[in-house]
Amino acid sequence: MSARYVVRRAADADYRDPGPIAPGSTGYTRWLGVGYADGAVHSDFGVSKLAPGGEIPTHVHSFEEQFHVLEGEVIIATPEATVHLVAGDYGVVPIGVPHAWRSVGDTDAVWADLFTPPAREKYGFDTYRVADLPVVDPITVDARDPRTRSFGNIQEEHMNPGKQSQELLAVSASMRTALLVYSGITLKMMVDSDLGATSGSMFMVQYEPTGKAGPHDHPLEEVYLILDGEVDATFDGDHYRLVPGDIAWAGVGCVHSFEAVGAEVRWLETQAPQMPARHAYRFSRDWEYLADKLKEEQ
Repeated sequence: MSARYVVRRAADADYRDPGPIAPGSTGYTRWLGVGYADGAVHSDFGVSKLAPGGEIPTHVHSFEEQFHVLEGEVIIATPEATVHLVAGDYGVVPIGVPHAWRSVGDTDAVWADLFTPPAREKYGFDTYRVADLPVVDPITVDARDPRTRSFGNIQEEHMNPGKQSQELLAVSASMRTALLVYSGITLKMMVDSDLGATSGSMFMVQYEPTGKAGPHDHPLEEVYLILDGEVDATFDGDHYRLVPGDIAWAGVGCVHSFEAVGAEVRWLETQAPQMPARHAYRFSRDWEYLADKLKEEQ
């Protein structure tokens, strides 16, 4: 396996107490999909679980935290609001913002999260326990409520080009709420600068059965968590069939490609740092074309 990419299988998921990254927590475990030890310098991506009755007391990080709830429900408290999150909700905790998590319901809450840049063991995992936030009644995510401006919600219908109504998309003046559709691929932005993120982004990707993306690379790191369907992926020429629950990471310069396998495939994707305004994609096809033309001219 190349040092410029990582593939982790759902069947090998290893949930552990993350220790100092969640000081004083009870009932909390996390599967680290990719992090600093793998060679990632911008992406610490994992899947977190909070058991019924569990909590992560109020703390702050010197890194940005992004998340997307996959299963169950959980409450997150910040100085702006205490929010009751359910499957499909997502959000960002900016650097230095106090926050706490607590369980609600009788099943595990499960969410994917991106810490960027990765926590550093040398500096106490860049996490600090602080005074508890007051306990208040939670509210739900609503794009019209300024108290939840750091949160959003995505459902399967949001990925359907035929259902992009103002009512479904919620109230927003940003074109980033629009669905990007190309080459059998649809993409929906979730966490970005509009929500207050500065160090990374999180979005949903869906491929039709004929969807494919040719070999390319980026000046940033990407992580993929497969949610539905199967996809044939290549990383630096190595082939993998990714299935639901699998996690993959492509580092800077790793040439990768994707092709749906017989049915629709959907995954959660992160980028860190955020995409530059230009030259975010380098398609091998284009530069191979130039190389061939230069040979012809010799």
